[in-house]
Amino acid sequence: MREAHPVERAVGMAYYVSDAPGVGGHLRETPDDFRVSEVEAFDPEPLDADPGGYPHLLARVTLRGWDTNDFASELSDRLGISRERVSWAGTKDKHAVTTQLFSVAKADPDDLRGVDIRDADIDLLGRTGRPVLFGDLAGNAFEIVVREPDAPEHVDATTADLRSFASGDDSDGGSVEPREGVTVGVPNYFGQQRFGSKRPVTHEVGLEIVRGNWKGAVLAYVGNPAEREPESTQEARAYVQETEDWAGALDRLPRRLGFERSMCHRLVERQEAGDGALDDEDYRAALEAVPSNLQRLFVNAAQSYAFNRILSERLERGLPFHEPVAGDVVCFADSDAPEEFALPDTDRTQRVTEDRLRTVRRHCERGRAFVTAPLVGTETELADGEPGEIEREVLAELDLAPGDFDLPEAFESTGTRRAILLRTDLTVEHRDESDEPADSDADADALAFEFALPKGNYATVVLREYLKSDPDDL
Repeated sequence: MREAHPVERAVGMAYYVSDAPGVGGHLRETPDDFRVSEVEAFDPEPLDADPGGYPHLLARVTLRGWDTNDFASELSDRLGISRERVSWAGTKDKHAVTTQLFSVAKADPDDLRGVDIRDADIDLLGRTGRPVLFGDLAGNAFEIVVREPDAPEHVDATTADLRSFASGDDSDGGSVEPREGVTVGVPNYFGQQRFGSKRPVTHEVGLEIVRGNWKGAVLAYVGNPAEREPESTQEARAYVQETEDWAGALDRLPRRLGFERSMCHRLVERQEAGDGALDDEDYRAALEAVPSNLQRLFVNAAQSYAFNRILSERLERGLPFHEPVAGDVVCFADSDAPEEFALPDTDRTQRVTEDRLRTVRRHCERGRAFVTAPLVGTETELADGEPGEIEREVLAELDLAPGDFDLPEAFESTGTRRAILLRTDLTVEHRDESDEPADSDADADALAFEFALPKGNYATVVLREYLKSDPDDL
């Protein structure tokens, strides 16, 4: 295994599992280089169904260079309706071409057909009895182009390593040509986006919240300068860190840092309403000045960081990812998932004992079960054996325990479990400058990757194994 990039190590992703050097290159030269299409899991009724029973219109929308939230706002403005009447299944990256489901409540089909929004194609599918909700998809299919790779010849060796990791079979050795499709596997890390691409601090905020250090959480978010930020922003954050002068921070923090400024405003208000001193309740109130989804994200990022650390420790100890060892907790496949798309059902788990080990390993081999690790919360029961030892050691190093997640309102989390292996069928095409297939690896000016992932998983954790570069290039 190779050590990961330092920025990735800072969020718990300690290793690459492929030993081959990286191909280099960069992503997202244009939105067309990163295409995402939802694997849909939502069936509508016909458009002529009774609007009383099926008041929501379902549309498949293809967007180019649109943030999902911004498009929803634009669509509601064009229709002259409340933004709350527009829903979607999954939030997508702005720097991409995305195809995804939206629903619109109590809208006229002709009005929706008549909407003309730049870089947006709207295909009306039918009616539904409820809105599309976050998570109403099986997964996402990706078509991703890596431009100007430095060493495209390393693709095949990397693919061979990832194929071995997916199955535990490294008997073949050598390289694998993924042009016709190969099943590969990677550790199911939470990608860099989970923690902040330019300034990965959300997990640091979350860790302080879970430890009950509300002031430390505010300072981790508002202070805590990062080298990748503009110099003026770094200076403003350093001022906060050194002085804890919240009024002065408002004079220095850029207007674009709206959430940080909201926290500072709340603290200034609390100071002016009291004797100027601040306590835990004041700092908690400052964190509650940001939207509730961001409050939850802080805690979720702390859970994700611990999860990444657990996976890295499992790698370091040489435990398998494709099959369980005694003490592991597995979950079973979701019986409602599309036939061609195995999804873990983390509500159906089983602790693996020695006498059940062979049987559960067969289930994992056939895609009927998945080895898991915890996203720790109040209801988390840790594994046994060596997997449980890893989980307890990581939590002890982070000064965390399941009971610590018994927190007020949006900060509270019961926890869940997550599959530790991300497996997919992947193809890679070598292309020349005209985006036609290259005559040889040496002629490749681009690499085109195609694969699909279950919902909640990150395309970048697959691509990082190939590029092995700064996460900014992902």
